[in-house]
This record gives sequence, structure tokens and C-alpha cells, in this order.
Amino acid sequence: MNGIYGFGIGADFRSDFSCERLGLKGARLAEMTAIGLAVPPGFTISSAIDGEAARADGLGEALHALESTTGKGFGATENPLLVSVRPSPRVAMPGMLEAVLNLGLNDETVLALARESGNPRFAWDCYARFIQTYGVVVLGIAQYRFEDLTESARGDVAALDGTLLPLESLHYLVGMFRKLVHDETGSPFPQDVLAQLQAVIAAVQASWFTPRVTSYRALHEIPAEWGVAVTVQSMVFGNMGPDSGAGRCATRHPVSGEPVLHGEYLPDAQGTELDDGIRLPDPLGPDESGRLRDSCARLEAHFRDAQDVKFTVQNGVVYCLGCHSSRRTPEAALRIAVDLVEEGVLSRQEAVSRIAPALLVPFLHPTLDPSASRRALTRGLPASPGAATGVLVFSAAEAESRALRAEDVILVRTETSPDDVRGMSVARGVLTTRGGMTSHAAVVARGMARVCVAGASSLRVDADARTLTVGAHVLREGDRVTLDGGTGDVFVGRVATFQPDLPPEVETLLKWAAEIRRMQIRVNADSADDVALARRFGAEGVGLCRTEHMFLHGPRAGLMRGMIIAQTKSERAAALEGLLEVQREDFAAIFRSMPGAPVTIRLFDPPLHEFLPRDDAELADLARSLDRSVVDIKARRDALTEANPMLGHRGCRLGITFPEIYRVQTQAVIEAALAVQIETGVPVIPEIMIPLVGMSSELAVIRDLVADVADEVMRGAKQRVAYLVGTMIELPRAALTADLIAAHADFFSFGTNDLTQATFGFSRDDVGAFLPHYLKAGLLKHDPFVTLDEEGVGALIRLAVEKGRSVKPDLHFGLCGEQGGDPLSIAFCERVGLDYISCSPYRVPVASLAAAQATLALRKQMSETGENP
Repeated sequence: MNGIYGFGIGADFRSDFSCERLGLKGARLAEMTAIGLAVPPGFTISSAIDGEAARADGLGEALHALESTTGKGFGATENPLLVSVRPSPRVAMPGMLEAVLNLGLNDETVLALARESGNPRFAWDCYARFIQTYGVVVLGIAQYRFEDLTESARGDVAALDGTLLPLESLHYLVGMFRKLVHDETGSPFPQDVLAQLQAVIAAVQASWFTPRVTSYRALHEIPAEWGVAVTVQSMVFGNMGPDSGAGRCATRHPVSGEPVLHGEYLPDAQGTELDDGIRLPDPLGPDESGRLRDSCARLEAHFRDAQDVKFTVQNGVVYCLGCHSSRRTPEAALRIAVDLVEEGVLSRQEAVSRIAPALLVPFLHPTLDPSASRRALTRGLPASPGAATGVLVFSAAEAESRALRAEDVILVRTETSPDDVRGMSVARGVLTTRGGMTSHAAVVARGMARVCVAGASSLRVDADARTLTVGAHVLREGDRVTLDGGTGDVFVGRVATFQPDLPPEVETLLKWAAEIRRMQIRVNADSADDVALARRFGAEGVGLCRTEHMFLHGPRAGLMRGMIIAQTKSERAAALEGLLEVQREDFAAIFRSMPGAPVTIRLFDPPLHEFLPRDDAELADLARSLDRSVVDIKARRDALTEANPMLGHRGCRLGITFPEIYRVQTQAVIEAALAVQIETGVPVIPEIMIPLVGMSSELAVIRDLVADVADEVMRGAKQRVAYLVGTMIELPRAALTADLIAAHADFFSFGTNDLTQATFGFSRDDVGAFLPHYLKAGLLKHDPFVTLDEEGVGALIRLAVEKGRSVKPDLHFGLCGEQGGDPLSIAFCERVGLDYISCSPYRVPVASLAAAQATLALRKQMSETGENP
């Protein structure tokens, strides 16, 4: 049966566990069946074939095998077989794709089901559900049309308590549903059960290309060509009475990671009712937990990970309908990974590979300060932890619009739907008035590491008026609120935050990552405080200290401006003496914060005009402080201002034309290194980096200057410090002539911010005008200023490494651009063989974990290809 794979329906249908062919659900159903769990039998139609191919390739034969296994007949008027049809994408896509239950019912089989179950009300309830779902999924009838009829049928009989309608009301409702179908389509509701099945399979496959699924795929980078497999499974019924029901559970707590079953159960219900909000499910009770415990233990042992399990209880018997690796908070993910290692289930390498680096982010940023004043608004369920402050928005579109203007937003909804996913992706937090810990909002927010407070039932949302009301208090769109996803509290306005300690599981994981990874992790930092923070996060050196950042504000800016404005050598010498003093102090503080580790200090890089004020009031203040006229200072500023400063008088060009600047900076580096080395008794390892080198002759001139100053300082101090001189490769010419430049360098550091600009011809300041269009149209897969462009910029890096090492095999290579904190870029750096990557302090743990994963991935690749790791 090419393209159709069975589970539990006999030897004629081969089993398969491949997600590529069967999707996640289909593969998991086959595996659960294989390990002996109670799984209703069925078959999966591969994503590689369409409905026509399925019909031609044995759909009838697969149904016959299912009939033989169950002892029921599809469309039979005695002992009828009903099936569910569910989508099976390769990755979990909660709520994105529709399922159809109770398929196989028509005007005759419903009578048979009523007779043989002894429960006519149950049978007609199933028929009503089927017509409604079929009408929405296959026929495209609006959901609310069915819901309006249902409310009309309910009347005062069962006031929204979710209980089944009386039999007479169900007969009436089925008739109204059938009339609605006929009115909307011009045809009666189909009675041919095989035609029903074929139509549903086609609809599920076609749903892969609906707008909301297409948006979701784009957001999560799921290739369209994967398609979606379809599972057809014999029905079990949770709505057969008080000893039946539907539920879902996690084998470990999805918020804390504790090794306890956690979930929800709804008696006398089918699975779709867990999400419709009419009846709230109960927490998993001891009876359900007892029934599930053995199955959950076997699933964890088999899949070697915590699992989310969907189940139905029919007359006291538990059936597993699906499982996948559990959705969990970052806290839970870390605890589960560490616990599984300690339990001997996983190796350290496997645990490190399983944690997405982005999951570390919530632990690295401030959380609510418990001592800060706050004004409580309400409390909901703590669905996804962390703290977030932002302005209220009431639609996904408004969230996206404001996020583009760099506003922090909190998306508030009665309950989120798959259509809200894009808004959730740009929001700082999500607030809902309905839903529980496994609601759409909770599940998606946890997966995105977004703060979420769900089920804040005291709130009233008016999406049209864009207001949020609790009691007499009314908040409007644009008002600020703060969410505490750890407690479920919602506060009016902004609440102060603080930096939490890293959980022990994070420290354990980072320790394992450091043991595994090959590349060193350094930090881009310009102050001792940032260096100390990065060291606490595991940084092993400073990969980029931008010395110009030390002179952007306050009195220090005055020192720099005085040097630039100086008209005589004596004036410039006095200004440089001031620069020397503060730079020496700064460098010494950084060396103390990173003892015994390399510290890369980049000499002045930006054009000098950037240090001169544009504002008239600031110009006047500067003129007074320097005893100069505003006219003179404006003239100097205008003389220095360039048409294209990013490609102008900056970097090593500045050091060549104003060598006294680089002399003073070199003197400050060496004097600080000597002082700290003597003070601490620990070797100091300064690496002096020359920016924007494009020709080997430029580096040769600056290296001689640095060596002269360093030798002079060390002779005077009668002490020596081992220093290196290298360059930042940020121009294509530097990469192309790396063998020539390497003759004068001890190390290369790739400045991928400027290298990306120069390679693409993009201005990073102006690219926002067109880059979103490029990304949306698929002209670029990633923003090249976030994720390294491997085809172009990456090719230059690879060439520079090859050429540099051809001259100096022991030449060190690093990367210090923004992409140094991006996992995809880090994987490229590992493949190219860089020695270190450098990133901002808060990205150091992320980079460390990503680098370990890159090492493991490369080892696996080399092992598979027979290369020597």
C-alpha cells in the first residue's frame, strides 16, 4: 500500500515511524501501538501523496483492514465503524489544522449507533457534532451559523452548562444543521460515508495552504513542501456517559518540570470540548492519574523525554490518541533535561542538544522587583513565566503595527486563536480573560518564551471600543500594564524589575556546554560592570572593547571634543593626557574583571565628527568650556563631516593621520596591563585590535606604531606584558588579501556588522525601508544583520580563514559582530573553524549553549561522512 501506513491493522499494512512521511502524529501513533499501548487502530496517508493518489492507492483496502481489525463496518447499518480524521504535520502546530470526528455517520448509521450503544442521545449528539465540523471544514460554512442554531436549540434546557441536549432537541438540531447545509451549498448533507472520508482527507490536505497556516509556517520557518499527512483512526467515545471522558496530560509538570502527572480531564466529553470553553475541565484527578501512570511511564521510557499525551476514556478504558514531546516553560525544560541526565535516561551531550538556546533568555533579563511599589489590577493563571511591561493592544494587527515603531506591547484577548500568533510573536506578553494552563494562549506563549497570564476572568474586554474593564476601572488601548507570568498578577502601569540569580539548572547546563564546545565565548563590553556580568554568565574573555564608547557622555565627551577641536600641539597634548588617564583607569578595571583571560581592545574607530554636538545649545556649552567661538567649533565640525562617514575617515585611517590618538591609547593599554599584572600577580593578556584595515600596508604602519609605544612603556617600567596585535576584518578587500594582512597580524576578528554592510552595499541605518519587503518576498531568508549571510559574507570569512592560516597556521580567528549571539551564525563559525565568538553580555549563555550544539552537530556530521573530528 504505497503511501498508506497502518497501525494496529495487521501485517498487510507496514508500520512506519518516519515523521517525514507520516508527520508527528502518524509516526507517534505507530510507535505507541508498537510498544503495546491501548491505541485505537487506523492508518496514515503520507504527506507525499494527495487524496486522488490515496484513493487510487488503496484507501478502500485500508478501510477493509480496519473493518477486519475492529469487527465493525464502515457505513454499515449494524455495528457501524466511525473514524476520526486528523492532520499530521511534521512538527506540532497547535490549533492550526482542523480535525473531523465521528465520520461515517449518516441518517441510517446514526440509528444503528443509537441502537447498539443503548444511548440514542449520545448517538444523535455525535451526528450533530459531525455535521457541524464537516460543514465548517469541508463545506466552508461559518462556524457561528452552527453555533447560533445550537444556542437556539438549547433555550432554557441546558443553560450553557455543556450537558447534552435532550433527544428531541438533538433531533431538531440535526434537522436544522442539515437544512443549513442545503441552504448554503444547494445540496443535501452527503450520506455516502466513503465520499465523506475522501472529502475530509482532501480538505485537511488543502488546509496546509490556508492563510493562517501559511502565516504560521512562515513565522516558524516550516517549509511548504513538507505538506501534511492525514491519520484515519477508529473512534473511541468520551461522551458515552459519566465513566467516559476526554483529557490531556503532561508526564512532568509543564511549568515547574516536577516529575508528576499534570493535566486536565472533562467527563462525558469528546476531545474538542477541552478547547471550546463551554465547560471548564477539572484538574487531573487520582482516578485518571492512576489509569494513566503506567502508559505515561512507558512513553517517557520509550521516547526518552517528557510527553504531552491526549487520551479518551470510554466506559472506564483509557485509550491514547496521541503524544509528542511536552510543551514546557523554559524552567521546566531545563529541570527536565537535567533530571533525565541524573536519572540515567540521557547523556549530558543529549541534554545539551535538546535545549533551544533561546530558552535561556528569560533567566538572563530582569524580573519584577519584589520590593517595588505596584497597583494590582487582577489575577489570572500563571501560564508562562517572566515579567513584561507594555501598552495594551487589542488585536494582533495593532500589536504588529506598534512593535514596528519599537513599542513594547501587551496583547489582550478574550482568548487567543491561531490568527493571533503573529501578534503574540511581537508582543512582550499576552493577557487573556478565558482559558487555562493548556489553552492556546498558554501553549503558544510558552513555546515562544512570551509572558502569559491566562484566564483573568474578572476582566471584561471590549475589542471594538478597545477597552479593558475590571469593576469600575477602565483601561484603554495605549495604557500601560505589567504582567507577572510567575504569579498571574496584572498591575497597572510599570513595575520596577531586578536581575534574578541563574537557576542551578542553567548553571549545570552551561557547565556541560563549556565542557563540550570547542569555541571560546567572549563578550563585547566597554565597562568593567558589563565584563563582570558576562564573566558571571560564563564569558572567557573580552572579544571587543569599543574604546570610543567610553567617551560618548558627560565630562569624558568633553575630553574627546577638546582633543578634536585643539588647534595647537600643546592643546592637543593636554587633551590627550586627559584621555590617557581615563583610558588607563578603564582598561585596568576591565583587566581586573577578566583576570587571566584575553581582552581585545579596539582602538578608535568612528569618524571624529560624531563626537561633536549638532544641537545649538550643546555647541554653545562646548564653546564656553573650551573658550572658543561657536563659529569656530561649527567650522571644525563641518570640516570633519563626511558625505559617507561609514566609508570615510575612520578606523586605521584615523590612526594613520592622527597617530597621536593611537599612541595614547596603546600607552594606556600597556600601562594598565602592567599595573594590574603587578597588582594581582595574574598574567594580563591584552589584544590590541586595529579597525577597518583594508591593506596590509595600513596594518604594518600601525603595528610598528603600537610596538614602538609598547616597547617604550615596558622599558620605562622595567616590566613586560605579553600583548598581541591584530585586526578587525570588516572590508571585503581585507578578506580577499588576508594572506598579505596575516603577515602583520597575531589574530583576525571578523567585524560582521560592517562586513555585511560593505558586502551587500546595505546601510544598516537605512535598510529598514526595504529589508522587510525582501524578507516577506523570500528574497532573503534572514535579516543578514541578525543571521550571518553564509553565501556572501560567509564566503569571505571562509576565504580569509583559509588565506590567513596558509601564512600563519596558528593565527587566531574570532567573530565579534551582532551575529555572534545568533545560533545559526554560531553553527557556521564552528564549521569554518573560528576560535571564538564574541557577543553582548546577556547573549553569552545563549552563545555558549549554541556553540556546544554546533560542536556536537559537526562531530556527528564528520562521523557520518567518515572524517576525523
